[in-house]
Amino acid sequence: MGILDIFRRRLRIREPRELADFIDRNAAFITQKGIYEYSRARAGHYSKVLFREPTFRAACDDARWRAFPLGLAMVGELVEGVLCPSRSEDRLAQVEAIRALVLTVFDRYPIPTPLDETVWSELRGELDQHMRRIGLHPPKTARDVPVALAATYFSVMPIHPKLRGRDAPTLLNYLRVTMCNIHDTLTRSVDAGAVVASLRAGPLIQSASIL
Repeated sequence: MGILDIFRRRLRIREPRELADFIDRNAAFITQKGIYEYSRARAGHYSKVLFREPTFRAACDDARWRAFPLGLAMVGELVEGVLCPSRSEDRLAQVEAIRALVLTVFDRYPIPTPLDETVWSELRGELDQHMRRIGLHPPKTARDVPVALAATYFSVMPIHPKLRGRDAPTLLNYLRVTMCNIHDTLTRSVDAGAVVASLRAGPLIQSASIL
């Protein structure tokens, strides 16, 4: 047994809590990287100045929390596709279990300062509905998962709509590449049989938030 074997074992996802942490971590990554990288690209040479502005930092924080449920929806749908059972009659139970798991990740976070209770509740409801709907169609490929949510994701970017140009396809490509990378990481690290059995066994105990 070498040191690399130790790190490989640590990467294994066998329990719902570990899967929830994976979803949380990657949803946060999609959210923050997309917002900051897009804003830097749009601002160009003025990006350092822009990011020092309190007003813009506040706009980024607002965008980050509005986009986070979209990240959860995308990663949650990706996870469901990876774990999708071979028997279609088992899938609805799995969709429900993963929907509940994704919502526990959302509920790790109190109402963010930039938003109010009404908006945060609406975002949770939209996430809930999206996770319910994924059982109505076959699992999507990783690159197709973000298509339905890309326009909404683009709409929350902290750049004035008149300055965004025709950047929606570029942002969609970013989401597609990122989802493919997350898919590769998940398929290498998840013990699908163990996770599915645990998901159906009982409720999840929440871990500490990481966003």
